[in-house]
Amino acid sequence: MSDSSARTFEVRHVQVGRALFAAVAAIMITFSADHSAEVGLAVFSGWAIATALVLLIGSRLAYPRGGRALPVVLGVLTLLAGMISGLPGIRSTTLFFVLLITWALATGIAELAFGIHGRRSSVPQARDSVLIGAVTIALGVGLLVVNPAYRLDYVIEQAGSFTLTGIVIGVGLFGGYAAIVAVFLAIAGFSPRREPAASATPAIDRSVGESA
Repeated sequence: MSDSSARTFEVRHVQVGRALFAAVAAIMITFSADHSAEVGLAVFSGWAIATALVLLIGSRLAYPRGGRALPVVLGVLTLLAGMISGLPGIRSTTLFFVLLITWALATGIAELAFGIHGRRSSVPQARDSVLIGAVTIALGVGLLVVNPAYRLDYVIEQAGSFTLTGIVIGVGLFGGYAAIVAVFLAIAGFSPRREPAASATPAIDRSVGESA
């Protein structure tokens, strides 16, 4: 029995787990009236640590030995980012942007690179890695474009006055990223997998041998 056929915990389960925690993060940010750095980093911390555990545990249970490098790299980087953002005493707007930009570019480039290499090697989940890697890089670039010091005061009639700041935009970008990742990975995790092709060649060889 092959290693892949013996596994009860598959890569699709890792994808579904990542999608679930990303959806929770997206919902928390969407329905939170407070988009401060403290809230953004708290949500990111919980999501990052949970996602890292899924990746690290999944690297042992779901991935073959030759394919464990990606989930381990992503898991370690995401766990470190989650632990740093989980320290309440250092949470600030500057930390939010520096930490998320660094994390997004590092993990995004890693996942994209592994995905591109995997597509050349016909790895089934390579396309998903390319998509998620590209979206993660886009998050990092988007946060780079946002000015943390940006501030815009505006008034909506019959609603009151509001203030749009750089951190509000940044936290919103992370919430949007989490929503996109949740959708992509949920689709990937629940999509039917092609069954490995039956070993038709040995069967033909045996029939040829019997006829001979």
